[in-house]
Amino acid sequence: MPILNSDVAKIFEEIADLLEINDENPFRIRAYRSAARTIRNFKFQFHTLIGQGQFPKLPGIGQDLEEKVREIIATGRCLLLEALRRNFPPHFNDLLAIPGLGPKRVQRLNHALGISSIKQLREAAIAGKVRDIPGFGPKTEQSILSAIAVQAVHSGGFIRQTVMPQATALASYLSESTHIDRIAIAGSCRRLKDVVGDIDLLATGSDSGELMERFLSYGDVKVVLMRGPIRGSVILGSGIQVDLRFVPPESYGAALHYFTGSKPHNIALRQIALAQKMKLNEYGLFKDGKRIAGDTEISVYQALGLPFIPPELREDRGEIAAARAGALPNLIAYNDLRGDLHVHTHYPDGKNTIIEMASTAALLGLEYIAITDHPEQRVGVNGFRRNDLIRQFSDIEAARKLHPEITILKGIETKILEDGSLDVPDSLLRELDIVVAAVDGNFDLSRASQTQRLLRALCNPHVNILAHPSSRLLPDRPPCEVDMLAVMRSAKERGIALELNSQPDRLDLDDLHCKMAHEEKVLIAIDSSARNSAELGYLRLGIDQARRGWIESCDVINTQRIEKIRSWLAQPKLPQSSPSHLVGHCGSQAERP
Repeated sequence: MPILNSDVAKIFEEIADLLEINDENPFRIRAYRSAARTIRNFKFQFHTLIGQGQFPKLPGIGQDLEEKVREIIATGRCLLLEALRRNFPPHFNDLLAIPGLGPKRVQRLNHALGISSIKQLREAAIAGKVRDIPGFGPKTEQSILSAIAVQAVHSGGFIRQTVMPQATALASYLSESTHIDRIAIAGSCRRLKDVVGDIDLLATGSDSGELMERFLSYGDVKVVLMRGPIRGSVILGSGIQVDLRFVPPESYGAALHYFTGSKPHNIALRQIALAQKMKLNEYGLFKDGKRIAGDTEISVYQALGLPFIPPELREDRGEIAAARAGALPNLIAYNDLRGDLHVHTHYPDGKNTIIEMASTAALLGLEYIAITDHPEQRVGVNGFRRNDLIRQFSDIEAARKLHPEITILKGIETKILEDGSLDVPDSLLRELDIVVAAVDGNFDLSRASQTQRLLRALCNPHVNILAHPSSRLLPDRPPCEVDMLAVMRSAKERGIALELNSQPDRLDLDDLHCKMAHEEKVLIAIDSSARNSAELGYLRLGIDQARRGWIESCDVINTQRIEKIRSWLAQPKLPQSSPSHLVGHCGSQAERP
């Protein structure tokens, strides 16, 4: 793509901002700002003119700035800007994107409180420290928090697991009012999105004024953004924004549907209503000016000729067509899981012993777990310490005797190396009941290399589960570049399950890849990857993610009884060079010390 005038102007504006923060010569700063305006408003594109061997004579753009324009057009970079950025912390420039924070204010924040990131700014504003800086004050502090909250909505910056306890606690607090009939969590939280932007609450009752006063006086409210007779908006101590709306009972279902979203799903339903000469909005479903549905969500769907569509499916990804055809998935339920095939203990990844993990799993109603600790902690100067594995086997036997009500499988989580081989030799893998393979490093390989790496790992005849296949970490580390469809088809051909890792900062597979797996009929293993007994409860988060991805109980291997699990694990894999689409990927698995 060519470098546009707007791109050059943006670079010059950032240079001016950083020069101003550095207290550089004001004439130089003005020169870059003036040049940015001139370039942005110039009617011809510089990349076209330079390509024709021309450079226009414009006021305020001398030889030095001309050279920088040429550099940016030719390379997409500016060495001066890169040098200036190196003088600041990595996320310092993000502060300049907050409305109302110019270079001087950013400089004051840094000098007064050492603030160099949006996260630090939010924490300082919530603590009431920003208002004490000369030139700020309480109103500016509140405006900053509001702007950060809006930015968070657009970027979707909160892991749902950290948000839901806050939403549930606030909803519970509000429900204690005698004037409240119903209150619900709506928005992306209700749709079970893994990362959410804010909290939406919807209520109905007899006194909206009392509800709003109770809402605004909640103990964790740090900033009130808006107060009104039927709507309020606040920021909690965590920095997340909460919007509360009060609706009449006859509109409750329509409003719950509207504020649950998603926007594309709502638009699609409104178009269906229009095609039937009806109107759908947050107040109800209307025909000839008369409300015909809206007190419940079910009434809205029924009046449109549709069955109820679960909130987690409402993303306009085919759910409406499936509903019309009577083909909505029978989503996996929270009590369908019978076991957990990826569990860590104090050997040495986790906090609890094998007996403690087994005991908690049995209390949760699980019928089996697989102990799959990492091997790298058992590697010394002479290589893999086989004695540690033998000692763990002995402890598993002891736990089996103490807890005969739950089956404990002997397993391991082995690392997939850059070339697709594993960090544990086959001679040890064949002694285990189950092998979980995972990428743990070299996340930045090219799509082709990363795909080949996973395909080679799937060729190992001992691998049963590919853990957290995209290797993402929420909210900061993006997924690896990989051809997931090719990986899924290889896993299906070889009888290997792809993991849906339930850790709240992973939830990997994501919902789109879950839907792909469902359509490709690839086995899924919903695992906790628990490192202490409490984290076994994360399995519920995995179920949430699976439901968003259209996953049914029959798609998930660990909804089966242990006899079926043992049969699956005992199935021989295809020969390593057999699958046609893996030719060139499957070689011999080298033995490792």
